[in-house]
This record gives sequence, structure tokens and C-alpha cells, in this order.
Amino acid sequence: MKEKRSVVRPVRQGLKEEISPEGVTALLEKINRKEIRRKKHLRVRKRLSGTSEKPRLCVYRSLKHIYVQVINDVTGSTLVAASTLDPALRGEYGGNVEAAKKVGQIIAQRALEKGINQVVFDRGGNLYHGRIAALAEAAREAGLQF
Repeated sequence: MKEKRSVVRPVRQGLKEEISPEGVTALLEKINRKEIRRKKHLRVRKRLSGTSEKPRLCVYRSLKHIYVQVINDVTGSTLVAASTLDPALRGEYGGNVEAAKKVGQIIAQRALEKGINQVVFDRGGNLYHGRIAALAEAAREAGLQF
């Protein structure tokens, strides 16, 4: 009698199907959310670019902090930046919605001081929800147009 061997076939991203002597079992790989977010961001960045007239407002969100930059992609330079690590916010705020609102206000003030009125919003592969949405709304209320 022949011995049955396991055969692993990829079914779709994050899922493998294994045929074993005991039967068919599905093996789930751990979903790497950081990698998925990175791929989404690269997909969006193909179409989204900042210029000197309308730079890109780029948001990065970690568990503890939120970072924002206004970037001119033509020259590859950061025009304005703000985060919860700034000395004005460091002790009071962390990675919550209130911190995102405050960072949105600060980035809008700094951008307006530099003469930047319009930006292109780059949510960095994250959903437009929670801290990302709060930051965007605060920046709009403070005077940035996007």
C-alpha cells in the first residue's frame, strides 16, 4: 500500500489548505496587519502625490502616538511636521482621539504660517475612522482645505 503524503496548496492570502491522511484541514496563518497597511499605502501612493502648490498631508499612526507631515513630493522635502511627541503635547496627550485633534490643529496652524492652504490628504493606508478622522476634521476646522 502506498503512503499518503501531505500536500500544501495556497488558497488565498493568509489561508493554506492542507490535505493530510486524516482529511482536509485549513491552516490559518497569522494576519500581518502592518504588512497589509503598508501594501494599501503603496497602492494609494501610486495615484497620490504632493506638489509645491498642493503638498501631501501624510499621517502615520502607532499605538502610542500619531505623526503628521506636510510633504512636497517633487523635491522630497518635509515642509511642516507635528506629532504627539512635540514638546507642547508630550506630557498631556498620547495615542487617543483628543491627541489626534490637537495634532490636527497644530499642523494646520504651522502649515498656514508657511503659506500652505491646500493639501492632499494621505491617510497612510489606515481607515478614515477614529484618530485619523479626528485629525483630518481638526485640520479642516483650523483652516486647511482638502
